[in-house]
Amino acid sequence: MTDLLWQKTGTRTDERIMRFLAGDDVVLDREFLLHDIEASKAHVEGLANIGVVSADEARALAHELDALAEDFRADRFVLDARYEDGHSAIEARLTERLGDIGRKVHTGRSRNDQILVATRLWLKAKLGELLAIGCAVADVCLDRAARESLPLPGYTHLQRAVVSSTALWFAGFAEAFIDDARRARDTLAWIDANPLGTAAGYGVNLPLDRDHTTRALGFARLQINPIYAQLSRGKFEIAALDALGAALLDLRRLAWDLSLFTTAEFGFVKLPAEYTTGSSIMPNKRNPDVIELMRASYASVAAARTEIEQLLSLPSGYQRDLQFSKGALLHGFHRGLAALALLPDLLTRFEWNAPAMRAAIEPAMYATDVAIEQAAAGMPFRDAYKQAAEAVATAGQGRSPEASLAARVSPGATAHLRLDELRARLREVDA
Repeated sequence: MTDLLWQKTGTRTDERIMRFLAGDDVVLDREFLLHDIEASKAHVEGLANIGVVSADEARALAHELDALAEDFRADRFVLDARYEDGHSAIEARLTERLGDIGRKVHTGRSRNDQILVATRLWLKAKLGELLAIGCAVADVCLDRAARESLPLPGYTHLQRAVVSSTALWFAGFAEAFIDDARRARDTLAWIDANPLGTAAGYGVNLPLDRDHTTRALGFARLQINPIYAQLSRGKFEIAALDALGAALLDLRRLAWDLSLFTTAEFGFVKLPAEYTTGSSIMPNKRNPDVIELMRASYASVAAARTEIEQLLSLPSGYQRDLQFSKGALLHGFHRGLAALALLPDLLTRFEWNAPAMRAAIEPAMYATDVAIEQAAAGMPFRDAYKQAAEAVATAGQGRSPEASLAARVSPGATAHLRLDELRARLREVDA
């Protein structure tokens, strides 16, 4: 390991303790390093603006930071056990290349605000991905809802209930993911605040140009108070995980539907072959493993949220406990976004089995239609309900699924899906 940034003359370190302190940081920081480098460039520009480094020094630092970013992307620079973390690696590289000029880069900042700003930039990028995926899922669902409306049994309590349609099913998940995309966008706007320049949580005795770093890094606003910048660590991560979790809860229910619909007992859906796997022992099996793991992915996000929440039983100010938030955050977002990213293609390509769905629509499923028709003709609904219940076996006489769907004219129902309105909401979120 290179010389520690905080090492004092006359003190010694214990290798076992250092391994515990560093933990997985040097590996986890690979995810944040490019954001850390980007923020370091903005910090150097701010130092130049207040005369702490000269224009020539700022240019030299910026050049080496760009070179480090390029070397990292090309695997010529590897963040490994030579370094305590990504922050120390940046300073070590600049010092190696520029000597005393490199040692100036940390003026007025702490590793605390380095990880805050790098994580914040990372979260903004990930929430942008979540927003884009949510919009893509909604777009596919709206397209298929507009293109095909096949009769599909509607279930409550997993029992056949009323006649539904594939268009209603798709429109339901379209609206769900429009809301999920909106939540991702709103959460992104909420966390879009620049913590760089708050140092260890109490500011510094320099007139740092924090407005410049806010503009240079593309933040919407400045996170003003240094203590609040520290208080926001974990809080903002939980908010981002909540936005991700909302989408994954919808994915879980969608995956449950497809898992049931692909069984021989239902037989309503055929998945693309790539989304199934074979059994290691049973030659007859094709298993819907992809949708099962989609269904399971929320667990990782919930676990990440819980782990970070449990770390936040802390007083104000920075505490080292927060180091453990990084691994949870990365695991939750990696698994959650990976599951969601497969969904648009799956929804585009799976096939409905129209004959099987029609065969599963039984006469009793028209009983609600009968009761409401009698109520609309003037009979008290509870009387109509009783009559329909007594004649449930013959409720479907002379009726068809298509007629039932066409009669469902309440706003949002099968004959009045209001897809144009949903499409307009999607455009507004995706603008």
